[in-house]
Amino acid sequence: MTDRYQQFANSGPGRLVVGRLGLPNPTRLRRYEPGQPLLTGLALVGGRGRLAEPVAAILTKADTDVRTAPDEQDRYGAIVFDATGITSVDQLRELHAFFHPVLRRLNSCGRVLVLGTPPESVSAVGEKIAQRALEGFTRSLGKELVKGSSVQLVYVAKGAEHAMESTIRFIASAKSAYVSGQVVRVGKVETVVAPADWAKPLDGRVALVTGASRGIGAAIADVLARDGAHVVCLDVPAQGADLSTVANRAHGEALQLDITSADAPTTLVEYLMTHHDGVDVVVHNAGITRDRKLVNMDADRWDAVLGVNLACQVRINDALLARKALRDNGRIVGVSSIAGIAGNTGQTNYGTSKAGVIGMVAAYAPKLARQGSTINAVAPGFIETKMTAAVPLVIREAGRRMNGFAQGGLPVDVAETIAWYANPASAGVNGNVVRVCGQSLLGA
Repeated sequence: MTDRYQQFANSGPGRLVVGRLGLPNPTRLRRYEPGQPLLTGLALVGGRGRLAEPVAAILTKADTDVRTAPDEQDRYGAIVFDATGITSVDQLRELHAFFHPVLRRLNSCGRVLVLGTPPESVSAVGEKIAQRALEGFTRSLGKELVKGSSVQLVYVAKGAEHAMESTIRFIASAKSAYVSGQVVRVGKVETVVAPADWAKPLDGRVALVTGASRGIGAAIADVLARDGAHVVCLDVPAQGADLSTVANRAHGEALQLDITSADAPTTLVEYLMTHHDGVDVVVHNAGITRDRKLVNMDADRWDAVLGVNLACQVRINDALLARKALRDNGRIVGVSSIAGIAGNTGQTNYGTSKAGVIGMVAAYAPKLARQGSTINAVAPGFIETKMTAAVPLVIREAGRRMNGFAQGGLPVDVAETIAWYANPASAGVNGNVVRVCGQSLLGA
């Protein structure tokens, strides 16, 4: 769907009008293309904690020119601050001292990354308070950055330094174009399997994507295939023609199945075991809406949304785990929504289901961790799809503009975040819910 306002704002006359009237000014975001460098510009890495050195090494390995001290002549593609050394409230002043002189030298579509220690993992009162304070800093800074730049906070557990490379690469790259103001936790794991080729991290792995015939599901299939996965594209029989198109484009296979049917979990697991001896990545993307205010909503609308968006996902998970069909270092990814975080008028059924996906992640994460696998979720905001194209104009424009980038996201933005979760090197990323919403003004 075309954002005509953004096209106008990025034209010569549009820039003049937008500037004079103080209108929203959406920068064209830099999105990933195979072969492009990780960053446009230098990376400045500062701070005095335990992560500055390993992060600098990761960026250098990714062919990025890293600086450890600012220079007035430098322009930066990324500014990284290691805040793990902040152990008291007084030391929070280091955030101002580091960022204040250099933020104006951040390039368009630049990246700001703050690294911390999970507050729940420390016992000292002052350190616990200071580390939690980093969330307010990053979320606020994200709303101040301009020209398509973003900020994230990554809490890295002590002993998990070797598990953060996939996360650093994702956040620093154009793959995180529509992600900002998020808090990611990287936990301690014994083994991290780094891909032989970071351009093809899913090479040799089998991925299942439900609801794959169009929109976000089709983009997920495309991106996972680009990253080397063999993709099993699943959707209902009624979407068979579109599903085959997506599967052929991804060089994968199409599976027509109604996942809400009573025997669907068993049928699906049997298919995966028979054809692939299991599955490495499962993306629960299938979802529907049946909007009505609760006073006008019949039971069928409620049951349909909860059935597709949540109940069948739990049943499929249980079937996969019972049959041990999810391979070692496996990945399960749920698709939530900011409606499950902030709520939405007319969507009590949808909001319930999407908040339930967040609950599903929390419930399964410890169990999957014990098996060497992970479960996480994305929570998209306003994404440009056929569904949002049908939203009334005023509501659609509000959805587009009420975020830090003043524009809607694209299906590929959701897909890139899921591909980061799916990466075999993301073993330490478990139990996370990351919003893909341009730091929407709605929700936390």
